[in-house]
Amino acid sequence: MTTAQTEKRSLLLDASVRIAIIAGSGRLPVEVAESLAARGHPPFVILIAGDAEEVPELIRHDHIVMAVEEIGVAIPALKSRKITHVVMAGGVSRRPKLRAMRPHPGLLPLVATLIRVLRKGDNGVLAAVVRVLEARGFAVVGAHELLPDLLAREGCLTSTRPQPRDHRDLDAAFTAARALGALDIGQAAVAIGGRVVAVEGIEGTDGLLDRVRLLRGHGRIAGATGGVLVKCAKPGQELRTDLPTIGPLTVDAAHAAGLAGIGIEADHSLVLEHGEVVRRADALGLFVVGLPRGVETP
Repeated sequence: MTTAQTEKRSLLLDASVRIAIIAGSGRLPVEVAESLAARGHPPFVILIAGDAEEVPELIRHDHIVMAVEEIGVAIPALKSRKITHVVMAGGVSRRPKLRAMRPHPGLLPLVATLIRVLRKGDNGVLAAVVRVLEARGFAVVGAHELLPDLLAREGCLTSTRPQPRDHRDLDAAFTAARALGALDIGQAAVAIGGRVVAVEGIEGTDGLLDRVRLLRGHGRIAGATGGVLVKCAKPGQELRTDLPTIGPLTVDAAHAAGLAGIGIEADHSLVLEHGEVVRRADALGLFVVGLPRGVETP
């Protein structure tokens, strides 16, 4: 990523900016919170119950715990703290259940929208949440606008490099992941021997890789090793809410599944704990490569 691209994506933090994090599971909300605090902008954190409410690095900040059904509670909490910007970071393990929603004045205007979008996939739900927040005067920003260094750059990130046989797998998995994303189902696919063998469903990337590991162990996939995982953004995705993400645990899971490497869409994917990802991948003999958007690998 060029310096100009980084500057374009970075949010200028001045004294008028007050940021809230809607925090789900995973390392991303922690990295965002720690970065903001280090820059003199300690965040207000809305912890999603069941995903982030007991994370020590998050509960040290001003925070509330909110079930996914309690979205109406968030609006007055944000207003009372004079929040100007909201970033949504981390995974949410389940979708809200309308019957479990607590009556709240802030929720009433949203009911029709929620009923409509809950019939759609995850991207539809996230895009609707963004619209709701923006309509109430909050600027919604992506984690990559606060931490642009997390964005994957194009090219090989590791000393371990893909072999000629791996490029066919990268192309096949990238094509499948894009098609899967167009249906708003998932962001990842695994290809082995030039053939797609598994795609991401509701279980997420960890579940996908565990499934590949089991299939390989049961002999349903030929060969003890080889193949790639590719993650890419969904076509038309709301990029401020759910960019494809990998971290050290993704590397471990890919290795356990017997894969040769990981491909991620450059400038549209996040790499958490970048140094540790590279170190661990090289130690395990895996490559990690940033793929140009919509372009076949060389």
